[in-house]
Amino acid sequence: MKTKLLTVLTGLLFLWFGHGQGKNQIQADSLLKVYETSNNIESQVEILDDIIDLLIYNDSEKAKTFILKMRKISKDAEYAKGILQGDFNLGYHYFNLKEMDSAEYYFNRTLEQSKIINDDSFVSSTLKNLSILKAHNGNYPDAIRLMDSVAKINVLEGDYLRYGSALSDNGVHYYELGNYPKAMELYKKALTIYDSLDIRTYHKADLFRNLGKLHSVMANNEKAITYFEKAITVYERLEDNYFLSNTLVDIGNVYSSQKKHASAIKKYQESLEMALAYTFPSPEIIAYGNIGNEYLNLKDYPKAMEYLEKAVFKGKEISATNNWITDMANLGHTYALTKRFQKGILLLDKAVNLSDSIGVSNELQNTLYTRGLVYEQNGDLQKSIQDFKRSRVISDSLFSKEKAKQIDELQTLYETERTEAEIALKEEEINTLNEKAKVDRLSKGLYAGGMFTFIAVSGLLFFGFRQRMKRNRIEREKQEQIYRQEIAHKKKELTSQTLHLVQKNTFIQELLGNLQSIKNDPDCFKVEFRRIVMLLKKENASDKDWEVFKTYFSEVHNNFDQKLKTLYSDISEKEIRLAAFLRMNLTTKEIAATLNVLPDSILKSKYRLKKKLGLERTTDLIKFLNTL
Repeated sequence: MKTKLLTVLTGLLFLWFGHGQGKNQIQADSLLKVYETSNNIESQVEILDDIIDLLIYNDSEKAKTFILKMRKISKDAEYAKGILQGDFNLGYHYFNLKEMDSAEYYFNRTLEQSKIINDDSFVSSTLKNLSILKAHNGNYPDAIRLMDSVAKINVLEGDYLRYGSALSDNGVHYYELGNYPKAMELYKKALTIYDSLDIRTYHKADLFRNLGKLHSVMANNEKAITYFEKAITVYERLEDNYFLSNTLVDIGNVYSSQKKHASAIKKYQESLEMALAYTFPSPEIIAYGNIGNEYLNLKDYPKAMEYLEKAVFKGKEISATNNWITDMANLGHTYALTKRFQKGILLLDKAVNLSDSIGVSNELQNTLYTRGLVYEQNGDLQKSIQDFKRSRVISDSLFSKEKAKQIDELQTLYETERTEAEIALKEEEINTLNEKAKVDRLSKGLYAGGMFTFIAVSGLLFFGFRQRMKRNRIEREKQEQIYRQEIAHKKKELTSQTLHLVQKNTFIQELLGNLQSIKNDPDCFKVEFRRIVMLLKKENASDKDWEVFKTYFSEVHNNFDQKLKTLYSDISEKEIRLAAFLRMNLTTKEIAATLNVLPDSILKSKYRLKKKLGLERTTDLIKFLNTL
């Protein structure tokens, strides 16, 4: 039974124009009247942007009509910035609806056009949105890289408010990876910047909320609630009802983790009432699901079904896939607990298949575990154990130390590639802000002497800078050499592992043949024969050997299996295994021996694989696989 933790990423895309939904319709109508009296295209676009800001969460479809109006008048007037703003708003609109492909399309379009007209403000904003989209899809290395670029642009522009926001958002990426120390480091740095700037906007509230989530997952419950309440104070002052409703869910989650079910339900109900009043679909689904889960924990099954059925219906309606999976699993469990086993299993099977097909590991792990519980309660221990084992494997792999280490190494690489001047600028950013006024009042009489000193110091800095860059280049070359050696080693390991698979299975086939020939000798093998054969069959082409092979193969051939899954989502694990062996140039006979099947079976499998990949009859399958 899983309570949905309302992801920080839901709120991050609200960037610097999305926190105004608390303003009412009257304000939008007033702005519309001003718009109708304006004849200046720049003013019209700005007014429409403010109206969109007011409606984007309250009335998404109405907001879209104003976005399309903005794009039309901008195109008619050939106003490039207005077209950019319209595309950007459309991307944000689709993100709110969880239509990620459309959102990414419009953000990429905005990025391309903003580079053409040299509008750095849109470059920064769009990169930030794309970073959050990458994280939403589980691609954290790219998400961190993009957000790091945003931070770099913000510092160069002297925009320390947005720089603090970029640090906070990158902290969220590390939080999602499970690298909590790194997340805390970035949150604290962002908070220092906000304090120095005396920030009183939603940025600080979002950061308080991020800190609350981090303390919550680290079981620092009192600190978590303190930060959430700080966030609520700001959201209430700003009349920011969307994020206020989300933060109420966050507090409910803390109470839920402490098994204070009544307190949790109360907070979820407050969030639900606000979501219904302002038509916020995402908080509404989460509140329904979490209330249902609390009643499930309290064994109040009728109430649990009432709320979970609403959550499942609403989740399907707006394609909130992750929430839908979790709610289906919890509803299926509730059905099973009320003696409707078949109905429960059908829902759980659907949840498992959906999470497996889209590669949502966290939901898959929890759903498998829930289905295992249902099988266990129904007495089907074999299926129960299978689900528990698979859930455990996924759990062990999620947010592992190795993944966190890889991200740290990636971040180190990015830091190395930055210029020393940019690093120095970042380190001195707060001092620059505090001293700016003093610098402006420097006496003009010191200018000549100051220039001489500046030139001398600049020369020294430039010399030191070149030396540091030289050391950095040498270090990178060393790392590249180590990497090349590691790849060469892995290629040897892969070849060795491939030969091992072929030789092992050939040996086993021969041994099985020998055992069959002496089967009728009762004096020697009557007692031991069956046990030996079963052991050999169990060992033959074991999954463990395949997993070892797949690990080496993936490292050498640049995630070959993931590329196949991305290009052909319906490809099976057996077909990926066959494709890997073909990529290794194994013969049909060798593959047959490895997989313990007849060569004719491999030929048929190759034909079916070629058909699934949509290749022409004249296209060579192996040559095609070598291009991936």
